[in-house]
Amino acid sequence: MQAAKTLMVTGLMALIIWGMKQEAVSNKVTESLPIRYVRTEGVFQYLSKEEIKQALMPLVTVSIFDADMQRIHATVTQMPWVKSATVERVWPDAIDIKVNERKAFVRWGKDGLLTEHGELFMPSNVDQFNTLILIEGPKQQEAKTLEIMKGVKMALEDQALELAEFKVNNREAWEIKLKSGLEILLGRTGQLKKLERFLQTLAIFGSEKMAAMQLVDCRYPNGFAVSWKPDIEPIDWGIPKIEQ
Repeated sequence: MQAAKTLMVTGLMALIIWGMKQEAVSNKVTESLPIRYVRTEGVFQYLSKEEIKQALMPLVTVSIFDADMQRIHATVTQMPWVKSATVERVWPDAIDIKVNERKAFVRWGKDGLLTEHGELFMPSNVDQFNTLILIEGPKQQEAKTLEIMKGVKMALEDQALELAEFKVNNREAWEIKLKSGLEILLGRTGQLKKLERFLQTLAIFGSEKMAAMQLVDCRYPNGFAVSWKPDIEPIDWGIPKIEQ
């Protein structure tokens, strides 16, 4: 009986030792398969592959088995220029990342950009997009403000006018600035109707008088007021009387 117990204990110890050896072997195998390559694919215009690799560096100094794929994916997709990404573990020593880059459609305030669908992102290189239309509006209303701007832009383009800035303040008053420098105030109500009313008078004013305008205030219920550039004297131009 004592011999049987001794044999059982000896067998158990042997099993434990074997398990420890297997774990050690497994650890050695794991340690022998570090991540050697982080491969990125995509058409990049403003996002660099090196930028992605630097962001992932703390997450890929482990073995291919220990790499946290969810964290890697989250780190990539949180980068401002990344629209979407897929991350794949590739045997024996690589991580493959495919990235779709966002496209800037307009500027949003001083620090942001909007995609064509109104998605806000804030990269560090906003300054190089000064040629894009500038939009300002209430927070959390980026997509709505963008859609309004598109309608205004289309109405202006029908008259061969180019939009430079479109602003909506906290009181929902609209303000437009053209690339020519002309500012147009549209107020809080009936803005599109007021803009259309002004645009219908362009043929009366003509290109020369349009070029002399500094500001047009369309906030009146039945007309608008014009402020002229300081060096312009429109008194003798036969400006039509606008009903107010």
